[in-house]
Amino acid sequence: MRLLTVLVNLALVALGAGNALAASDHRSEIDLVVPDLTQVSFMGINGHTLLLSGLGVCVLGLVFGLVIYGQLKNLPVHRSMREISELIYETCKTYLITQGRFILILELFIGAIMVVYFGVLQAMPVVKVATIILFSLIGIGGSYSVAWFGIRINTFANSRTAFAALEGKPFPCYAIPLKAGMSIGMLLISIELLLMLIVLLFIPRDFAYPCFIGFAIGESLGASALRIAGGILSPAASSRRSPTSGPT
Repeated sequence: MRLLTVLVNLALVALGAGNALAASDHRSEIDLVVPDLTQVSFMGINGHTLLLSGLGVCVLGLVFGLVIYGQLKNLPVHRSMREISELIYETCKTYLITQGRFILILELFIGAIMVVYFGVLQAMPVVKVATIILFSLIGIGGSYSVAWFGIRINTFANSRTAFAALEGKPFPCYAIPLKAGMSIGMLLISIELLLMLIVLLFIPRDFAYPCFIGFAIGESLGASALRIAGGILSPAASSRRSPTSGPT
């Protein structure tokens, strides 16, 4: 009997909390509006100008990743090792193409869910729902391009590391995979920050958060579907599987 009384009281409390929540003006991050960046300053620098300078930093990060890519590609490598790394890349390229089709099919289902949730349940304007879906596709493209870049540069690093290991010197075996990882990470961060800065600087302030939400959904979808490829093709893992690889 005492247990029944406790359960009834809990139900009444939950019902009262639910009614209070329904009566309140509930808002989420989708309702947030980015403040006017021209009205704020940091150390005397206008907020809009400060973020504009961030675009240059992102471009430098992209250049850094591409420069490392060229350096690794031009490192000396044995012909047989290069052929094996190219074979691995062709296999992974087929995997990426297949996964890209699969991700687009998933996006159809997730896009339908986003339309129902944001357009019907949240009663958002059609243009904002379309913005979320558009930026989810941009997020998928970002994850997909970084995954492709990572697989390509890792296959370079695998064969070059294996060839460098034949000299018996430990530093190249450490430095080559490190540079590959640095270039992938820098490219990923630069792409994400570049898109965020573009949204903050050039997209209407009331559309910024729909853009961010769509990008987060798409990027998470792409990253989760492509995570297997990234795990398989780390420089150390792939070089261990190569029959001509040296120690890493």
